[in-house]
Amino acid sequence: MKKSTDELLNILKSKNNLDDYFKENLDQLQYTTLPQMLESILQSKNMSKSEALNNSMIEKHYGYQIFKGVKTPSRDKLIMLCIGIGADLTQTGRLLNSIKAAPLYAKDGRDAVIMFGLLHKLSIIDINLMLYDRGFDVLE
Repeated sequence: MKKSTDELLNILKSKNNLDDYFKENLDQLQYTTLPQMLESILQSKNMSKSEALNNSMIEKHYGYQIFKGVKTPSRDKLIMLCIGIGADLTQTGRLLNSIKAAPLYAKDGRDAVIMFGLLHKLSIIDINLMLYDRGFDVLE
């Protein structure tokens, strides 16, 4: 049975020994890498890496290094890739978390524009135009 994040946190708080936590909850922990997560989303959308990179406007050589796990992208590059593959907000949040990047935050103006773009499946160009029009740094 899958335990919620809150349940796991409560169990972790109650443990005096980390090894016990891992023994009891190993099947609940996620060890998925960024390339594995990206591949899963691509498969679910029946999209090629090349198509994702074209949509995201990321240079192909660099993009393939991200897909292979050779390079860890910056927060902006990963957001661009998320837009390019049509990731939703939840998927984008998980991908950002996988590289230890700050989550998208609706109270931040720039992030709100990006979130709006993700929600409405807008292109990088459209999102960058909205960012530029509001005086925010564009995704690049």
